[in-house]
Amino acid sequence: MTPGRSGAAPPRDPARTVGRAGEAAAPGTSAGPAAERGGPGIMLVAGEASGDLHGATLCGALGELAPGWRLFGMGGARMAAAGMDVLVDMTAHAVVGGSEAVGRLPMLYGAYRRLVRRLETAPRPRALVLIDFPEFNFRLARAARRAGVPVVYFVPPQIWAWRAGRVRTIARLVTRVLAVFPFEVPLYRAAGVPVDFVGHPLVDSLRGAPSRAAARGRLGLDADAVVLGLLPGSRAEEVERLLPALRDAALALRRARPGVRCLVGLAPTVDRARVAGLLRGAPGIEIVEHDARAVMAAADLLLAASGTVTLEAALLGTPMIICYRLSRLSFRLFLLLIRVPWIGLPNIALARTVAPELYQDTVTGPRLAREAERLLSDPSALAAQRAAFAELQGRFGPPGVGLRAARSVLQAAGAGP
Repeated sequence: MTPGRSGAAPPRDPARTVGRAGEAAAPGTSAGPAAERGGPGIMLVAGEASGDLHGATLCGALGELAPGWRLFGMGGARMAAAGMDVLVDMTAHAVVGGSEAVGRLPMLYGAYRRLVRRLETAPRPRALVLIDFPEFNFRLARAARRAGVPVVYFVPPQIWAWRAGRVRTIARLVTRVLAVFPFEVPLYRAAGVPVDFVGHPLVDSLRGAPSRAAARGRLGLDADAVVLGLLPGSRAEEVERLLPALRDAALALRRARPGVRCLVGLAPTVDRARVAGLLRGAPGIEIVEHDARAVMAAADLLLAASGTVTLEAALLGTPMIICYRLSRLSFRLFLLLIRVPWIGLPNIALARTVAPELYQDTVTGPRLAREAERLLSDPSALAAQRAAFAELQGRFGPPGVGLRAARSVLQAAGAGP
């Protein structure tokens, strides 16, 4: 439930802006280029590939509505391409689960210290915009409140799915929540949290998505080819846990169906060499860089890591099998905290099982291959998924999500009516 377009500009070297994640600016010095230019500023913070995608939508809209304002903070290549000065980039270091994050703590603490220093240095930002990444962002919100900086949460934590008690923390720390799902609004209002429903930023970012025919043409696929897409995730540990099973399933499917085309849609935060090593030279499995969305649009079926990418694919109308695997400790904790019977965002949004979900020990090559063969052999099963995904159209607000969110941010920053 927790993790886009992969053709953004290459990541900016953090050492050329402020420094590498984990290094702190010297006391009394500015936090980077954004702090040195005139005009009011807004700090935005995203720590994962999905947050970078959503943040880019917001940055683009803020640049349109308030071109004289400075945007700076933590993000990735997409937010940089949309006009934000990236002080810290953690998107390539994101993890899934609690125990998995332990090894990242020094880097996360360094990023936190850098951002807090910027919040406390004049001129302070007019607002802090948090984008998902809740464990890190709650701590930053406390620092912002101490500094007197309004806090806006765009793509808030999924309190409706797990750890509902976090709504009390949000009520204490957050000035305004920008909800992306309509059912979030009454939950936040009941807790006394000011909330606007702006819609899901995927509604905006998918407007330029290729059609199935265009995606197949772009990838050199025949119109009548059977295409299996593999989306192993955007985090290194996630890819290492899932891709071997996805690889084995693809190979088994190719043995049963020699004409199947198998494509790995590479997230921009994942190293190609690492993926190639995990594929171990598997014949007939191709890696697609910078165009994961085309893989989603072109495929007959996806084997996809649970996360934002599954909702993206559902909005494109592509059938899928959703996969989820954590460390055993993290999964036990997850089971204690989960409040809904699904892990996949499309199933949660539709409130029923539409796409099959496999997790932990059930994510194996043979099991995935059997499930994929069942779906590919039954056109009615694939059509049922497509029909259910069509119900999602319009549920997440009309186009203009970025502009609605930007207006709310500017209002919180004192620039709106």
